[in-house]
Amino acid sequence: MDSAEFHAAVYDTVRLIPPQKVTSYGHIAKLIGMPNHSRHVGQALKFLAPGATPPIPWHRVVSSSGAISSRGPGTTGAQNQSDALEAEGVEVTVGPTGTMRVNLSACGWFPEPGTI
Repeated sequence: MDSAEFHAAVYDTVRLIPPQKVTSYGHIAKLIGMPNHSRHVGQALKFLAPGATPPIPWHRVVSSSGAISSRGPGTTGAQNQSDALEAEGVEVTVGPTGTMRVNLSACGWFPEPGTI
């Protein structure tokens, strides 16, 4: 699978995540048949063009612990993701270290590979 095919597979799969549900970068990688490429899933989402049509709900993908990944010092990406999730009705909590996270037991979307 080349880079363009990988990105297209990521985007097509992320579009399947229902509202009020989240999944992990690693699970998207498993669903597209590239289980060792979770970081690449994050990179594909990072390179999304604004206003993609049909929309790609990038905000529904979090780390395997449920944490919303920081985008680095001085950036607002994690807060933007938290805001988008909360707008859909997903509860986001903030831990003692300031890490935002979602409860994957409550709102996780983890279909078996080959079922979607």
